Amino acid sequence: MLEKQVKKQRRAKRVRTKAKAGNRPRLSVFRSNRHISAQIIDDKNGQTLFSFSDIKLKNQNKMAKMEAAKEIGKKIAQAALKSGLKKVVFDRSGYRYHGRVKALAEGAREGGLVF
Repeated sequence: MLEKQVKKQRRAKRVRTKAKAGNRPRLSVFRSNRHISAQIIDDKNGQTLFSFSDIKLKNQNKMAKMEAAKEIGKKIAQAALKSGLKKVVFDRSGYRYHGRVKALAEGAREGGLVF
């Protein structure tokens, strides 16, 4: 079990190092067994610009996890576009690009974000 956590931390560190190399803000994803959340982070200033979670969705109890993830991606994209952000770097935080993480990314792309 400990080895699995160490491998995930290594993957996350590798992804973040590549993401921080650019000048764009970072779209970071956190996934638990029940919920998913995303935030856009400005690494230059060390500030979180926007954050959304499926806990705050109105119809969260009626939505499937995949639908909720896609909706979170669309909402964070709308907020970013309102403030003038169009390009971000996707930080999957060591999770595989599969399932809910992929659905969130596709929702953000549909919302207008470029990464």
